[in-house]
Amino acid sequence: MESINFGIIGAGRIGKIHAENILNNVKGANLKAVTDPFLDKDWASNINIKVLGKDYGIMLDDPEIDAILIGSPSSEHATQIIECARAGKHIFCEKPIALEPKLIHRALEEVEKSGVKLQVGFNRRFDPNFAAIKQKVTNGSLGIPQIIKVISRDPAPPPPEYISSSGGLFLDMTIHDFDMVRFLSGSEVEEVHAFGSVLIDPAIGEAGDIDSAVISIKFENGALGQIENSRKAVYGYDQRIEVFGSKGTAIAENNTPTSMVVLNEHGTVRDKPLYFFLERYKVAFVNEVQAFVDAIYSDKTPPVSGKDGLTPVLIALACKESLLTGKSIKVMYN
Repeated sequence: MESINFGIIGAGRIGKIHAENILNNVKGANLKAVTDPFLDKDWASNINIKVLGKDYGIMLDDPEIDAILIGSPSSEHATQIIECARAGKHIFCEKPIALEPKLIHRALEEVEKSGVKLQVGFNRRFDPNFAAIKQKVTNGSLGIPQIIKVISRDPAPPPPEYISSSGGLFLDMTIHDFDMVRFLSGSEVEEVHAFGSVLIDPAIGEAGDIDSAVISIKFENGALGQIENSRKAVYGYDQRIEVFGSKGTAIAENNTPTSMVVLNEHGTVRDKPLYFFLERYKVAFVNEVQAFVDAIYSDKTPPVSGKDGLTPVLIALACKESLLTGKSIKVMYN
């Protein structure tokens, strides 16, 4: 196999990022086709994609396409995974696979039956800063992890009409953080206690969601964790983690446009964090698809499995129950 031929379902914001990365930055990959019901034809023609269309069925029937990257709306992911698996295509799917565990299980059963590879798009694992902390945990430099903290704050809230289809803050936003604490701790989440409020936009509350949250976590190995979320940080995209262990602490701070610091009689000034996820995780988006391609070439299990796609959804559902009941909730994995 000289090159992995990709097709992409969905050419919205994230689909375009992946398309351009496959064309320009991912080794051993080639982009043959992109489909989207509302395809931006000017964008597509500018990057010279060979096959275009509105119906992704043209990619399922194409024997030259080895893998399909799913960047469509979340509600379509599970069905498309099943169809891609039955067509014998390897699958990279953006999170979440689905908002309901039954749909996820059904999709994963088809993947296992078909023997294709599946990777879920939890890109933050591939951020160089976060990956470096994971390496410190893995090699024992920090000793036994005891407390893991994640701060994740968006620069601006989504429109209220988005809330109804997103599944809410825990399934839309915090799901990345649930994956990150699993990744860093090397342990599953046993129990959660979630607190949430509407502090930013009353319309989000009217839509049935929260915009601010703090989640306390107990891991199966006894370690503890905390996740803090906000839909609006006026200074930019705030993404920080800390792992405190028996031998030390590792901290990843925000990325900024430059590392310049200006000191004068008025005080100290430095750049604000990069504004949004497309900038902050630019390298991670390349690294995750490269890891998927490498797994296909080496015939190994991709680094973010179907189970990794299911588990954060189960944690999110436990958090929703905790928020409603005011109680600590055990995560149900069976």
